[in-house]
Amino acid sequence: MPVLRKTRKSGRQVTRDGYTYLTKRLLLSKAKSAGHNAAIQAMDVMGYVVTVRDGWLVKQYANGVIEQLEKI
Repeated sequence: MPVLRKTRKSGRQVTRDGYTYLTKRLLLSKAKSAGHNAAIQAMDVMGYVVTVRDGWLVKQYANGVIEQLEKI
């Protein structure tokens, strides 16, 4: 069985004993970034993205046109 070893990293998200940890701030940042990237890829594939804006379910097309689908 392989031996797990600690890897020391420099940076702010590292404990004193060398383990990295995940902060709420970092998690939210990565989640928003992943959502943004997924929306861009979906726009490229489908030509539109369905999202929520100002209490409405809307379909946003690649050319910028926004179609209101349903009030939430």
